[in-house]
Amino acid sequence: MGVIGDPVAHSLSPLLHNAAFDALGLDWVSVAFPVGAGSTADALTGMRALRIAGLSVTMPHKDSAFAAVDDTTEVARRLRAVNCVTWREGALVGDSTDGGGFLAALRRSAGFDPGAKRCLVIGAGGAARAVILALAEAGAAEVVVLNRTAARAEVAAALAGAVGRVGSDADVPGAELVVQATPIGMADGGASPSGELPVDPGALHGGQVVADLVYYPAQTPLLAAATARGAVAVGGLGMLVHQAALALEQWTGRVAPVEAMWAAARGQMLL
Repeated sequence: MGVIGDPVAHSLSPLLHNAAFDALGLDWVSVAFPVGAGSTADALTGMRALRIAGLSVTMPHKDSAFAAVDDTTEVARRLRAVNCVTWREGALVGDSTDGGGFLAALRRSAGFDPGAKRCLVIGAGGAARAVILALAEAGAAEVVVLNRTAARAEVAAALAGAVGRVGSDADVPGAELVVQATPIGMADGGASPSGELPVDPGALHGGQVVADLVYYPAQTPLLAAATARGAVAVGGLGMLVHQAALALEQWTGRVAPVEAMWAAARGQMLL
């Protein structure tokens, strides 16, 4: 099995998958398949022909994969995006494990349950939408969306139903969970030379959990600011590991060896 994307050489997915296969004693292998934009359907045709058991799907293919698979889960239908394709009884089934992976990472890294909590998400892209839906389905009291484009914020907030709304910077201090779901702070792109922050750091404080979906670098400017102000900081590596674990369980039918996957991820980040 493998991962499709463009670019994809940097992806940690094969590392995580292969560490899991080793731990499970499975004679499987995961590789990165570079697939250019516009070729998603061709890649899935190849998956069918080669009987590849599963594929992770990364940018720019998540939306087009939704349209190219034979069937989808309810979560994928609501998001209209797919990050995981499984060969199941002769059909390709698309799912999105990003939201579930994020919730699992929150539980592991911060012991945080979003049930009845006030949550705020910065961004309205694919990752942000997956998080917004997951928080709402986990019983969040409120899911506030901040985005530079108001129309996109409204579409994203609608995924949370009655608990979703578009907010402003004034909502940051009152949030119990702040999620940064944009490329801001990412190494080699997304951050200004001065270390742009998506919110005023003065709005962060103790008692909050601040999560950044960026996983490289491990400590983004936002997480450094959150830690300095007494908040609990959660990096993006956990979401990467746990969404991969959820996908792997679909492909193999086995419980994912999450600790082995975490060890592989941490080892790579130290290189």
